[in-house]
Order: sequence, then structure tokens, then C-alpha cells
Amino acid sequence: MKINTALILSAGFGERLNPLTLNTPKPLLKIKNLTLLDHCINLIDNLSVKKILINSFHLKEQIHEFAKNHNYDIEIKIVDDGKNILDTGGGILNLIDKSDEENFLVFNPDTIWNKDYTKEINDMINLYFNKKLKNILLIVNKSLSFDKNLKGDFGLDKNLINQNNKEYIYTGCQILNKSILKNEKIKKFPINKIWLNGIKQKKLNGFESKIKFFHVTNLKTFKKLKDL
Repeated sequence: MKINTALILSAGFGERLNPLTLNTPKPLLKIKNLTLLDHCINLIDNLSVKKILINSFHLKEQIHEFAKNHNYDIEIKIVDDGKNILDTGGGILNLIDKSDEENFLVFNPDTIWNKDYTKEINDMINLYFNKKLKNILLIVNKSLSFDKNLKGDFGLDKNLINQNNKEYIYTGCQILNKSILKNEKIKKFPINKIWLNGIKQKKLNGFESKIKFFHVTNLKTFKKLKDL
């Protein structure tokens, strides 16, 4: 079993990186001469995914232009949120509504993705299908975070996510089956709503990353990352 379609969430305002993001959408900011979106797409391409759907809202014309001007082997389609921004949950639902696939890799381009993640994500995909899961989040111990101000989101016990001893941070990569959003409508809501419901039902799964975590949290962190 494999996943054929990946989603990249690129609609946000990126307010914590103002003033840079007043004129440039956060996914198009550059680290090491590549945009954050490039870093993400390069990883997805390495995972042998066939298609990428990218959502857009803030400065969406630049996201469309980026896709038009880049010649990737992988198929890329831009899907606008619409008149109003949909947040992470609504944005994901709007994207999967445009696809016939059942299972999706979902990425936030805030993380500086690289090919070192390939094996971990492939192992996560294998676990997802072998255990017949409906969701799984790639999470990392906060001790591996470049930004030491980031607080943990979750606890983890035998691949089951909880809210005890929040030592783990969400990396910005997850797999989900479209059925977990079947009761939602395309409107503004955070994906955290689905996660919290999964935790309550003891059905939110996690996979631990062992790779140092570089996340573009805010302007101060971005400047530090640029100097690496």
C-alpha cells in the first residue's frame, strides 16, 4: 500500500513573521536558497508520491505563480480556500474534497523538510497501513527542537498520543484517512479539533521522529535559521 497524494498547507497569513510575510507568503520565504515550499516538495517527491495539492489564501497569486514556474516531475495543483480562510482543518477538508483518494500525507511547510525524513516517513506509512490506522502524526521530542522556546504538544505511549507529560512537538507531517473528517463541513476550523477528539477516544496515533527539528516559528527564529 502507498499514498499517492500529499497536501501542503500554504494558506496562512504568517503573522509571526511580519513584516516579511506582508509581501511574501511564508511558504515562499527562503532558507539555503530554496523556498520552504521547495524543501517540502523535494521531500514529497522523494517519497514517490504522484500528486501534490497545495491550498492558498494569503497572497495566493504568488503561490499560483510559484507552481506555474517550477518544473517538478510530480503533478502539483493549487486549490484556493475561497472567500474566507479555512484554517488547518477546513483547509485540509477542502483539499481532500477535490480528490478521489482515501489516504493523504499532510505537510506544513513551516518545518524545514529534507530528504533525511524519507525513511522515517516511509516507516510511518508502513505502520499506518499495517495497523489499518485512520491517522498518525509525526512527532518529535522537544529536546531535538532547534527553537528551545517551543513547548510540547503531546505525550506518547506505544504509538498512542495523549496529553500527559507533553514532551513531544508536532513536526508538521501527518497521515489521515478522509473518513475522520466525514462529520465536518468545509468551513473554518483547526485540525486540532479532530486531534483532541481522537485523544479522547484513544485513537490518535503518533510516530516518533529522531531527526533534529527545525521550525520557522517566528521572525527571530527565521533569522537564526538563515545564519546556519
